[in-house]
Amino acid sequence: MLDLGIVIVSYNTRDLLRTCLQTVYASQGDFSYAVCVVDNGSPDGSAAMVAREFPAVRLVANRENLGYPAANNQGLCAFGYPDGVDMPRFALLLNPDTEVPPEGLAQMLVFMEENPTVGVLGPRLVLPDGRLDLACRRSFPTPEVSFYRLTGLSQLFPRSRRFGQYNLTYLDPNQMAEVDAVVGACMLVRGEAIRQVGLLDETFFMYGEDLDWCYRMKTAGWRVIYYPAVTVRHVKRAASRHSPRAQVEFWKAMSHFYHKHYAAQTPPLVHGLIVGALRLRTAVEQFRHRRALRGGVRR
Repeated sequence: MLDLGIVIVSYNTRDLLRTCLQTVYASQGDFSYAVCVVDNGSPDGSAAMVAREFPAVRLVANRENLGYPAANNQGLCAFGYPDGVDMPRFALLLNPDTEVPPEGLAQMLVFMEENPTVGVLGPRLVLPDGRLDLACRRSFPTPEVSFYRLTGLSQLFPRSRRFGQYNLTYLDPNQMAEVDAVVGACMLVRGEAIRQVGLLDETFFMYGEDLDWCYRMKTAGWRVIYYPAVTVRHVKRAASRHSPRAQVEFWKAMSHFYHKHYAAQTPPLVHGLIVGALRLRTAVEQFRHRRALRGGVRR
């Protein structure tokens, strides 16, 4: 049985994917692992590059972009998740625009071995300029937390334990903490937890599925830990930075997350306000998307 199954979903990030794989295969430590790359119909030759330069990779080449959770599920199923006999003890979701340090994976695995109640572990992610990727530790977007974010209170008072909950900006970035969620760009998950809660929700397309997975893990009794002892470089949104569709999908994801986890217990008046705000924001982004398609996406 493998210790670790690594799933990397790629879309049009060939050169970054190459670097990511190079850092993965340079990993040090006493653990066994295998890598599955699921290419979502990239037009830049990503799949061909992987087949040519990394023959050890298990490659799934989709003809079209199936979305992030669906493609990750393909990779997870290739390792036998959620209930295969020989599935690896741990799974790592890893974006192709990340670079892992040589001993990072081994350190994360040791932590998981020593803390059997932890179902999900996420390292510190830093952007190319050295700033913290704020998404690497998050609270769930409850109506209250989302309100602070949308009104700008979280930006005005980032050190406030009340207003700074969205990205936990009141915490020291070097402080390990139990959190609601870590980001799917680099997320280590215990195989037992996947067996219990199942795969990613494919109703999401490219945002929100990691939040939803963490929510389900915590509901099932697993802990989610932000682990800054390991730092991973993250280019961030490499596959979607030029896509007007990305913001549409983000707000669709927030709407789906709200309806799935919070709508039933939200008072009618508040529910109406939230649904109205989500629909309005989605409509605005859809308008921008259509306008961009008519005029061409500026790069």
